[in-house]
Amino acid sequence: MQKSVRYNEGHALYLSLVARKEGTKRGFLSKKTAENSRWTEKFFALYQNVLFYFENDQSARPSGIYLLEGCTCERAPAPKVRPGAGMEGVLQSFTHYFLVIFGHDGQKPLELRTEEESDCNEWVECIQQASYSDIIIEREILMQKYIHLVQIMETEKVAANQLRTQLEDQDTEIERLKAEILVLNKTKEQLQPNQNNQEEEDPDIKKIKKVQSFMRGWLCRRKWKIIVQDYICSPHAESMRKRNQIVFNMVEAETEYVHQLSILVNCFLRPLRMAASSKKPPISHDDVSSIFLNSETIMFLHEIFHQGLKARITNWPTLVLADLFDILLPMLNIYQEFVRNHQYSLQVLANCKQNRDFDKLLKQYESNAACEGRMLETFLTYPMFQIPRYIITLHELLAHTPHEHVERKSLEFAKSKLEELSKMMHDEVSDTENIRKNLAIERMIVEGCDILLDTSQTFVRQGELSLRHPPPALSLYRLLLVPPDISQVTPSVRSRHQVPDPGSADAHVCVSCVSPVSVHR
Repeated sequence: MQKSVRYNEGHALYLSLVARKEGTKRGFLSKKTAENSRWTEKFFALYQNVLFYFENDQSARPSGIYLLEGCTCERAPAPKVRPGAGMEGVLQSFTHYFLVIFGHDGQKPLELRTEEESDCNEWVECIQQASYSDIIIEREILMQKYIHLVQIMETEKVAANQLRTQLEDQDTEIERLKAEILVLNKTKEQLQPNQNNQEEEDPDIKKIKKVQSFMRGWLCRRKWKIIVQDYICSPHAESMRKRNQIVFNMVEAETEYVHQLSILVNCFLRPLRMAASSKKPPISHDDVSSIFLNSETIMFLHEIFHQGLKARITNWPTLVLADLFDILLPMLNIYQEFVRNHQYSLQVLANCKQNRDFDKLLKQYESNAACEGRMLETFLTYPMFQIPRYIITLHELLAHTPHEHVERKSLEFAKSKLEELSKMMHDEVSDTENIRKNLAIERMIVEGCDILLDTSQTFVRQGELSLRHPPPALSLYRLLLVPPDISQVTPSVRSRHQVPDPGSADAHVCVSCVSPVSVHR
C-alpha cells in the first residue's frame, strides 16, 4: 500500500491566510473539475509560487493547493460550441481560457477561465513570473552585473588616486613658480633707475596729461556735435520731422473724430433707440435706422484704427502705418452706404422735427454739455469729410516719405484705393441727389412731366428766364431744370398766369434773365 505524502498542514494554512489577504493576484476563477468536466467558480489567491483556491472569498481553509514551480501558463482557445448547447454554450463563447501545464508527464493541466480578457492576461502574467528558478536566474545575472560594477569602481578609485597625486604635484609646482615670479619682480624693480620714479611723480607731467585728456574729450564731443547738427540741418531730417508731425496730427485728428462719433452714438443714437421703444415713441425704429445708418459700426471701426495708431506711437521713432490702412480699407464700404444715405437721413430728420415731441427731445439731447452747442446735423456731417481727410493726409505723408521707404508702395496703394472710393461716393451722391431734385420738381408740376422721370436728365441750375416772344398772357417764369434740349419752368411768384404747356418750354426760345436780387435770394 502506497503511503500518502505528509506536509506541514499548519504552515500551509498560514500561507493560505496570507495569500487570501496579501497575495500577488486574487479573484474568482472558473475551474474545470476532473470528475465530471464541469466548471465551478472558486476564489483563487496566488502567493509567491503557490496557488490556493477557496470555496469563496470568506473561507478560512483552502480547498486545494497547487505548487507552480516548474509549471508553464499560457492562453487557450475557447472550445467550439456544439449545436443545441443552449445558454451554457453561449456563455462559453464569451469567456477567456488559460492553462497551467505542470512540468512532468501524466499530470493533467489545470484549466481555468475568466469573463474579462484583461483579467485573463493578468493571471497568465502573474503565474509566469511566479517561478522561483526564474528569480534565481535573475539574481545570478544581477550578481554578475554587481561584480562587474565593483571592479569598474575599484579601477576608477585607482585612477582617481593617481589624478589626485598629479594635482598635488602641480599645485606644488605652481607655488614654486609664483615664488620665482615674485623674486624676479622685486629684482626688476630694484634694477630700474631712480630717474623713472622721479619723472612719474613729477606734478608738471600730471598736469600736462590732464590737459591732454580734457582736449581729447572736447574734440570728440565737438566732432559728434557737428555730426548731429549736420544731420539735423539735412533735408532728410527735415522731411522726417514733417512726416512725424503729420503722423502726430493724424493721431490727434483721429482722437477728435472718434470722440465726435462717440457723442453721436452715445448722446443721440442710443437714447433715440430707447425712446423709439417707449409706449408713446416720438420716432420710429425705421426712422432711427435711416438717420443713423452705419454710425455705430463706423465708430467701432475707427476705435480699432485709433487704438492701432496709439500703439504705433508708443514705438516711436519707428512709425509703420501701412498695415493699419490694410485693415481699414476692406471695411470702408460701410462709408459708401452712409454717404449714399446722408441726404436722405437729413430729410428724414427734418420730417421728424415737425413732430413737437421729437423736436423737444432732440433739443434736450443737443443741450448736453458734451455736444458743445452743436446740432445733430453737424455730427451726421462729420463722416462725410473723413475719407477726403485721409486722402490729404496720405498725400502729405507720401510727399515726405523717401522712395526707398519700406511702406512707400503700401501707402500709395492705400491712397489710390481711397481716391477711387471717394470718387465713387461722390458720383453716387451726385446721381442720387440729381434724381431726388428731378422727382421734387416733377411733383411741383400740376399735370406731371414724364421727361423728368428719365434718369439721364441732369439738374443744372435754378433761376429766372423770360421767353423771347412770350404770348400776351405770359410774362415771367422761374426755371427749375435745364436738360440738354428743354427747360422746365413754373410761374414766378410775381406772376398770376399759368404755364400753357404742362411744365416745359423750348430752351431755344428762352433768354437767361438773372437779376442781382434773385441771385442774392
